[in-house]
Amino acid sequence: MKNKTPQTLLPKACATSIFEMSGAEFEPDIAAKMWSKIINHKWILSEKVGRDVGLRTACIDFLENMEQAHDEYRTYKQKDILMEMGAQTFSREMWDTIADSQPPKQLVQRRIILPLTEEALAQKHGVVHPRAIIFFGPPGTGKTHFVKAIAGVLSWWYVEILPSMLMVDGVEKVGANLREVMQKAGNLDEVVLFVDEFEEIAGSRDKADRIDKSITNEFLKQIPLLKNQKNKILLVCATNYIRQLDAAMLRPGRFDCIIPVGGLDRQGRTTILEYYIAKLNTGQINMDKLIEMTSGLTPADIQYLFDQVAYFSFEQEIIDKKDYRVTTDTFIQIISKVPPSLSHEVIEEFEKDRITYSRV
Repeated sequence: MKNKTPQTLLPKACATSIFEMSGAEFEPDIAAKMWSKIINHKWILSEKVGRDVGLRTACIDFLENMEQAHDEYRTYKQKDILMEMGAQTFSREMWDTIADSQPPKQLVQRRIILPLTEEALAQKHGVVHPRAIIFFGPPGTGKTHFVKAIAGVLSWWYVEILPSMLMVDGVEKVGANLREVMQKAGNLDEVVLFVDEFEEIAGSRDKADRIDKSITNEFLKQIPLLKNQKNKILLVCATNYIRQLDAAMLRPGRFDCIIPVGGLDRQGRTTILEYYIAKLNTGQINMDKLIEMTSGLTPADIQYLFDQVAYFSFEQEIIDKKDYRVTTDTFIQIISKVPPSLSHEVIEEFEKDRITYSRV
């Protein structure tokens, strides 16, 4: 739809135009701020009815429905930003794939989920939910899965800040692109904003080069700006190497919670095994044996194990040309290909970090 409406006018001209179209009088400075909103409203109305509604109609409608017009424009704008940033949604069932005993599900439920889902009660008691958190722990322990599950249980959008978003214009522009991405995210509502491998953009400045220092500095500036927004947005950053983060990131005032995500206990493995087993064509499965066999495996390890089992059963049925059912013996045959990620040394280092860095 071709729009010949002038996008900008001098303040006095804005006031005159609004008066001529609606009879409403405004001070020039106020009219100038209102003019761009009227132009946006004209575009939205025209999109709705499929034709150019005209500037006079748009002006009158905007003045009569100013609050509603503002909300409509924000909704339209948010759709564009969400699409541009690759927003996703996840079902609330994802939360149920995490065992209640798996750290830190109960903590996240208590500190983050409940204050957001029981808003009136939280306000009554002066509870302020965290707006920026860090998950840390060994690779594969399910940090990303946790973040997606939080978005699912809240019914919020999930937006991940990918390195490709920041590197699109080269290394020198990463800081500027980070600022632009964070500012766009600040216009969204009901969004879980996720940054994985956080140490890559928030590493210690002690031994960093000029560019890495500038990226860390930019993120330090953006966190309080994002937290001060009135909209509902939760920034979640994840790292496998919390010791590599800049010390300023870990001080109180930046991130509200710093939460460890460790390995699976017996109940945690039971929950995730039952979830994946339900997707297979199974025969006789000894769950107790399978739970013992998967000790030391992370959620990512278990997913890989089941991927291998699924492909093996698929291949066997093609070869044998008869129904193949996965049994305990199938897992015994395949599990040697999936060494556990959580060695004694890894667990020991994580426990030290948990004591040193956790803040909930």
